[in-house]
Amino acid sequence: MLPRWPLPLIMGAMRILFLTPQLPYPPHQGTALRNFGLVRGVAEAGHDVWLLAFQEPGQPDPADTPLADLCARVQTVPAPPPRGKRTRLCDLALSGAADMARRLDSAAFAGALAEVLSGAPFDVIHVEGIEMAAYMPALRQAQPKAAVIYDAHNAEHDLQRRVYQIDRADPKRWIGAAYSFVQWRRLQRFERAACRQATHVLAVSEADAAALRRLESTAAITVIPNGIDVAAYAQPPAHPVDLGPAALVFSGKMDYRPNVDAVLWFADRILPRVRAQVPEAQFVAVGQKPHPRLARLRGAPGVTLTGWVPQVEPYLHAAAVYVVPLRMGSGTRFKALQAMAAGCALVSTTLGAEGIDATPGRELLLADTADAFAEAVAGLLRRPDRRADLGRAAQALVRRAYDWRAILPRLLDLYPTLTDTPP
Repeated sequence: MLPRWPLPLIMGAMRILFLTPQLPYPPHQGTALRNFGLVRGVAEAGHDVWLLAFQEPGQPDPADTPLADLCARVQTVPAPPPRGKRTRLCDLALSGAADMARRLDSAAFAGALAEVLSGAPFDVIHVEGIEMAAYMPALRQAQPKAAVIYDAHNAEHDLQRRVYQIDRADPKRWIGAAYSFVQWRRLQRFERAACRQATHVLAVSEADAAALRRLESTAAITVIPNGIDVAAYAQPPAHPVDLGPAALVFSGKMDYRPNVDAVLWFADRILPRVRAQVPEAQFVAVGQKPHPRLARLRGAPGVTLTGWVPQVEPYLHAAAVYVVPLRMGSGTRFKALQAMAAGCALVSTTLGAEGIDATPGRELLLADTADAFAEAVAGLLRRPDRRADLGRAAQALVRRAYDWRAILPRLLDLYPTLTDTPP
């Protein structure tokens, strides 16, 4: 049984439908973390929450998760198999569609959605992430009076723009750069259409909101940052791990292009500089499905790829320094919030800390070149007192500003402004 979040109960309960690209439980990765936090908070505030989600292989039966108690109805549809390279290349050459617009194309989901929409009226419908935006026209047609919220987990076109700018500098990555260039332009059109079809748009950071406004200046956009349950990360883990006295930890899905680039950049360009000053330093990349591009790091001095782990918390608490060497991406990084909630001393690129209202030098350190990043990390490894100060300040910041208990009232206050339901 989950401990209840102390959120204010609303007076005018609404029926709210969430459409999610995966069952948002367990909340171990970014998308699921945000979606579960929203579903849980909205349900615990007293709204009548329905959930229609894709279910990936290996995900639990919804009846065996807290979603069964939180939601009035949970329905899942098997996620379609990943689209093969040939199919994606055909789309690239023969259509103008963005790859992400077709990633979750499913007749079964469309049918289930039509059934749900015909069975009950909804006050608000949440479309969680760009992969679900292809279903927005059906919402407008079936329930024109419902407020449709498009929750942009990232400004996806801006993410692809940044990937293109990094990859084009490396001749070995020119094919990837060309792909990102095309997707950047196609995603601009797709995201613009999603914003125009929505009653209201949610962005996870001011930077993402600005990027979306540049696409569609008339869209009504509210920033609802990513949040976490800080208490869950702050407490010492029941089963700690020992990574040594100079562990440098990074976490995330290791088949995600920004994370792959971050691991390679850190291992190739930063870690050798750190180990020249602190020879015992060890880089631990924690996360499932390591991409084939990372295979050459296995067995490299000072580098460990863990693969899938049941929980990330023990690794956060075992880190001497948590590193966020991201050079591409958008949104607010759950990985950074998790590490700060665990009391880690953090070194990040400016982009890696984007969307987090932290003061450099007080809650984290920022560095955007390999030399500067290495100097910041090595300096912290030699200063345990400085690490402790940064960790305490970081934890206080996320508890104050990025705990779901602080964020969810903004969303709950938004609902009555979108419908005729009184607050």
